[in-house]
Amino acid sequence: MARKKEETPPPGAPAWMATFSDLMNLLLCFFVLLFSMSSIEEDKLAAMVAAMNNTFSVFDSGANAIGEGILISNGVSQLNELDEYINSTGKTADSENDADNFKEFEKSPENLDKMEQVLEEQRLQSNEQLSELIEEAIIENKMSDQIELSFTSQYVQLTMKGALLFDSGSAQLKKEAEQILDKASVILERYAQGTIEIEGHTDNVPINSAQYASNEELSSARALSVFYYLCENSVLEPANLRHAGMGERVPIADNATQEGRSKNRRVEIRIYNPS
Repeated sequence: MARKKEETPPPGAPAWMATFSDLMNLLLCFFVLLFSMSSIEEDKLAAMVAAMNNTFSVFDSGANAIGEGILISNGVSQLNELDEYINSTGKTADSENDADNFKEFEKSPENLDKMEQVLEEQRLQSNEQLSELIEEAIIENKMSDQIELSFTSQYVQLTMKGALLFDSGSAQLKKEAEQILDKASVILERYAQGTIEIEGHTDNVPINSAQYASNEELSSARALSVFYYLCENSVLEPANLRHAGMGERVPIADNATQEGRSKNRRVEIRIYNPS
């Protein structure tokens, strides 16, 4: 009687091994995904979860995972608690502490005062350096007797006596004033990076002419004359230029003397620090 021939197993790995390999690949993908979630934004996380769900169905059904501390049991069903889980791992603790510390730092008036003081010193140093550059240009153009230079933490200021630019009671620029403004405009074009403000000032002697009813109007007209000249005869951006008439309200000398009144009649051009 012939012996029954033994059946040989089909070639290749057993079927259960292929299923097990798929499961291991899915587990690997899940842990990589979980690791990346620690720094991903909420909207990006939702898009990733939806993509994984549609492609691999990893997150469909399954036992409670994050809430119970068991990460995987045929999937994850509590993705809405993922943020709480990630925070519990300590991955975002440092960033949260840094944010809280910064908020506390902001709330402290003492710290705010220190920050403002540091910024003030930096702006002052920057304007001092700019003032030195402009002073060199003024000396080079032989304008030291025509322009006085000063600076604060907010701006560098060029001051010109009113008598150099205008006749008494007039806002019409003199011919020699145009030469002064031409040289000043070159300096402004080279060094002014931010707002430029033109202010007209007068003394306290009342004016009541047919053209100007007060010193306020005269000072405004003089500032406007300089403004128009710079707009028309330089490449300065008009949007960066401002003008104002201050009248007699901001004296720099005693109006009781002729010399003091002469100093008060002036035009100031301020180059503001861009910061």
